[in-house]
Amino acid sequence: MTSGTTNGTNGAAKERTPLRPGIYSPTMTFFDPETEEVDIATVKKHAVRLAEAGLVGLVTMGSNGEAVHLNRSEKSDITRATREALDAAGYQNVPVIAGASEQGIKLTIESIRESAAAGAEYVLLVPPSYYRYAMDEEAITEYYTSVADSSPLPVILYNYPGAVAGIDMDSDLIIKLAKHPNIVGTKFTCGNTGKLTRVALATNALSTQSNGSGYMAFGGMADFTAQTAASGGSGIIAGGANVLPKTCVRVWDLCAKGQFQEAFELQKVLSKGDWVLTKSAIPGTKSAIQSYYGYGGYPRRPLKRLPEDKVQAVAEGIREVMEVEKSL
Repeated sequence: MTSGTTNGTNGAAKERTPLRPGIYSPTMTFFDPETEEVDIATVKKHAVRLAEAGLVGLVTMGSNGEAVHLNRSEKSDITRATREALDAAGYQNVPVIAGASEQGIKLTIESIRESAAAGAEYVLLVPPSYYRYAMDEEAITEYYTSVADSSPLPVILYNYPGAVAGIDMDSDLIIKLAKHPNIVGTKFTCGNTGKLTRVALATNALSTQSNGSGYMAFGGMADFTAQTAASGGSGIIAGGANVLPKTCVRVWDLCAKGQFQEAFELQKVLSKGDWVLTKSAIPGTKSAIQSYYGYGGYPRRPLKRLPEDKVQAVAEGIREVMEVEKSL
């Protein structure tokens, strides 16, 4: 794993926080319901709640964070606020990973530098996709290699075909890219556990059983948390962990202890609830936070606000797993 120093929010150099096995979450961005301005106080409150629940890292400006609805200043403000909130609450050991993807190499490097200045210690990057016809393996390799060469922060590859016009990096390409010293992990939101297994094996990824090389093979959704652990993966970066952090942590911890039967029984309940959140996407996840934690609100337009009947349907759909969550 790449190590070294990074700039904190006060500009002072500090040692980069190592990535640990466990549960991470791409955090939501919260807005004032009337003005749609960023609600920094709620961003901070949410970050601390997730750290208190046992998450070992947070991702700002991911797809769940509505990064495409934010300007560059807002993105920096949110990453900075998240880092400040964690530090103030005593969670200096919880690293912040920032989504910093842009469509060009130069712009992506600029975005990474801004993320670093705001307190991020790692970045998560999808491949560019606007000119989809041109994004063959050679172009993707050039993008990630050139960015990693110049990035002040270690890079985590983000394989999310649904967000990038269907681009789905295969295990051979990921393994090749992983040889770059400044590329330190991959998030598999493609849901392909076979691919994750191959990459984890080839990179000697960090897992519940071994520190390995330190490379991080992340599952990308809560509904294959146990499967990721069983496949030699390093952790989960899960949108569902915004709502169900303790349940995700419990499944992971059971796997780490070798209690796979119990883990998979709980995984069934988690998968059932996580599908409700996945299907209802950002509006549904925010409504679930509102229903069960008393904050959350709405996405920025043009994402729609859920009507009350759907709000109730989401709350009811996750009721079983929320009973587990509240018991932990």
